[in-house]
Amino acid sequence: MRSPRRGALALTVALGAASVLPGIAQAVPGGGPGAGSVFPPLRTALVAHYDFEHPTPGDTATEVDLGRSGTTLELVNGGADMRVRDGAHPGSRRSLQTQQVSPTEAGNDDWKAGVFDADGVESLRAFSGATEATVSGWVKVTGDLPAPNSTTPQEGDRYNAVGLAGVLSGDSDGHGVRALLELIQVDGELRLVALGRRVDGGESQTFAASQDWRSLLPRNEWVFLTATFDFDDGTMALYRNGRPLPGFYTRDDDPWDTEGAPEPDRTSDAAPRGIKIGGSFPQNDAERNPCDCRFDSLMFFDRALSPAEVRMQYHWMNRR
Repeated sequence: MRSPRRGALALTVALGAASVLPGIAQAVPGGGPGAGSVFPPLRTALVAHYDFEHPTPGDTATEVDLGRSGTTLELVNGGADMRVRDGAHPGSRRSLQTQQVSPTEAGNDDWKAGVFDADGVESLRAFSGATEATVSGWVKVTGDLPAPNSTTPQEGDRYNAVGLAGVLSGDSDGHGVRALLELIQVDGELRLVALGRRVDGGESQTFAASQDWRSLLPRNEWVFLTATFDFDDGTMALYRNGRPLPGFYTRDDDPWDTEGAPEPDRTSDAAPRGIKIGGSFPQNDAERNPCDCRFDSLMFFDRALSPAEVRMQYHWMNRR
């Protein structure tokens, strides 16, 4: 593993190179549209990347994947109107708005984004039989969270979670995940968490930030969040604006069944059924855990970034 001193040196060299060679993005594997916002040494690990400034030609209700997978993202229910002029970092002009539309009605009109295929999304095979993953991106809370629960008649009832962004499991109904950033109740208190599941149909593990979620995600403030997942050694981590967050695991047993399993421990071989952003069920046949939020530069890596790499990525996006 690269030492912190060497990591800082690499960042300095890369930043200097970018100022001298404007075409650095095209000189690095994984370069292309939007690659300039990704720290160069991380681009080969970038599976999917959405900056919400690249609608698919001829279909403004979908978004081009700037990562290597080419997984087109659907802007569900709101279409092109979900792209708003509010960039999270220098060089960004637009972001994605998600939100609950009808708080008192059970329906399927929430604004969210994602992709879903019951047979598995083959372009996301990097997360099949995987030992590691990272979910990262900018989030701005724009409304009251958690949202009213539109699936129950109970007045004043609210969801117990807020969906941010994650990769679905290989047997998901549109809600179950392999790797997820979200807000969820832990012992009756809403917390920012990384939630992972190694084996399809198996148990999940949760790493929860100790700090009050409202101080981590103040309303109307852009925050860069990262969750890393090491399925082999059974660990997760959370970061805010490039810095690790103190936290705790909600279970002290072995929910990922890593004890006694063949090494290295990997996720299930089935292709993930998709990605969900700003709520569950990207196939739009149900609603759950909507987020009145904005998202920018969402990135999905096929390895667990180190603390130094997370810090470098944050500073790289703010370098201008």
